Amino acid sequence: MSALTSKVAVITGGSSGIGLATAWAFIAEGAVAVSADVNSPEDEQIDFVKTDVTDPASLKHMVDTVVAKYGHIDALVANAGVAEEKADVADLNEANWQKVIDIDLTGVVLTNKYVVQQMAKQDSGGSVVNMSSILGVVGGPKSQAYSAAKAGVANYTKSQAVTYATRGIRFNAVAPGYVNTPLLKTLPKETTDAMVGKMPIGRLAEPEEIANVIVFLSSVKASFVTGAVVSVDGGYTAL
Repeated sequence: MSALTSKVAVITGGSSGIGLATAWAFIAEGAVAVSADVNSPEDEQIDFVKTDVTDPASLKHMVDTVVAKYGHIDALVANAGVAEEKADVADLNEANWQKVIDIDLTGVVLTNKYVVQQMAKQDSGGSVVNMSSILGVVGGPKSQAYSAAKAGVANYTKSQAVTYATRGIRFNAVAPGYVNTPLLKTLPKETTDAMVGKMPIGRLAEPEEIANVIVFLSSVKASFVTGAVVSVDGGYTAL
């Protein structure tokens, strides 16, 4: 029996890409996976609560709905995010900046807030994994809001890990490199070829490879891991 059997995992942005792969990875370990997303997943094995991570009322409703159905929340994966319109800062689209910060940074913090309130009531505590990025570690050209948000997520996660270290709630983050998601498949081949060229491992990651790390960090196998920002990037940040 897996250590995650009967555990309840909430994944924001859990209906596609890395989030969907993470939901399936939890299910494979015997856990219940709940996608908290603005869009529903196609498969009914993944529970769904329509959620806007920028709206406190929506997040409270999500937590209340999950707890009413399952009684507890054991793992949170704060994965919901959006990309930005790349530009020099002199040409920054201020509305796009605010949207990215609202979802990719503030949305993570708000989601943590309402789920951790529930975890703090539970004797079993819980695990939080927040989504950072290699662009929050090393930066990237024409990336303002996304890099700022993802760097913020990384350092925010470390702060919470220290704050909650003795309270039974672990906080970690993952920093993926370029991942073979539906979004990347819409890009020109020369763009994806350039991405692959930057990866020492010589290929893009598959969503499942990121999901496996997230599930590990959420399990008792990682019981002494808190405050880590784990790069899952094929060696990109080792250069």
